Amino acid sequence: MNQVKITLNKIKKYRFVLAVIGALLLPQIVTNTYYVTMFCLALIYIIIAFGLNFITGMTGQMNLGTAGIYCLGAYTSALLTTKTGISPWLAMIAVIAMGFLIGIGLGYPSFRLEGVYLSLTTIAFGEVVRQLANNMTNFTGGAQGVRNIPPYTIFGYAITSKVQNYYFILAFVILFAIITYRIMHSKWGRAFIAIKDNIDAVETCGINTAKIKIVAFTLASVFGCVAGGLYAHYSTYINASTFTLNLSVSFVVMIMVGGMGNMWGCILGAVIVSMLPEFLRFFGEYYQITYSTIILLCAIFMPGGIINTINKKRK
Repeated sequence: MNQVKITLNKIKKYRFVLAVIGALLLPQIVTNTYYVTMFCLALIYIIIAFGLNFITGMTGQMNLGTAGIYCLGAYTSALLTTKTGISPWLAMIAVIAMGFLIGIGLGYPSFRLEGVYLSLTTIAFGEVVRQLANNMTNFTGGAQGVRNIPPYTIFGYAITSKVQNYYFILAFVILFAIITYRIMHSKWGRAFIAIKDNIDAVETCGINTAKIKIVAFTLASVFGCVAGGLYAHYSTYINASTFTLNLSVSFVVMIMVGGMGNMWGCILGAVIVSMLPEFLRFFGEYYQITYSTIILLCAIFMPGGIINTINKKRK
């Protein structure tokens, strides 16, 4: 028994390294282009889940407008590179700046709005962004979307193949995982959790909760915008119909299923929710019912998410 505990502790200690090694080997083991495409999308969703975890998983503020943030990041990078011809790397600076603006813009309403009212506000934000992208035909291409988005280049070498994109996006996932871990274990991470647990007690201590909420929203927005930019240059084509309310709900489901407030829960949830539809497509017309049932069962029997439930049972 002691040997088993020692082994589990070693795995826990080196799990990040093991996860990175596994991710590096994955496209070499599963070489089917279709599955590599799905892996790329799952990696992008992991970055979004990391960001959403700060505001919803840790701070307890429901954000159902993440698809709008994702959309703005994608369109900002796509339009800058296609209309002005600048490098995607320079466009990323504008994407990050856009994330800061969105974070501040969404953070301020959270001072006075809670629960369903904040949820409705973020839903409205996401839908307004989508409708603008769909109707500003002369600027965004409208229903036709933005085509021929150039790929990222490294030292003049264009990243075009699915496998190349996989490793490129994986590098960003690793970077954002490190940033996420550092923030979660910093004073900001503790402040986020304190607001979720008892915001009145935090305010009584004289702590500026408004500032903390803005930081949480800003982190979520920057992460979401960067993910959007990566998606635009990976897919080389974007359309407003991609960024729906259903997608925002899926992002929340990711951290709910994986485990709110847990970095590994974000990773697991993003992988499950993005890959599950592929495994359920054989159910045909019963796909939606089966998918919804699985998510419902997870919510009932593992309300804290898979990772948090496992950790609780281990303790």
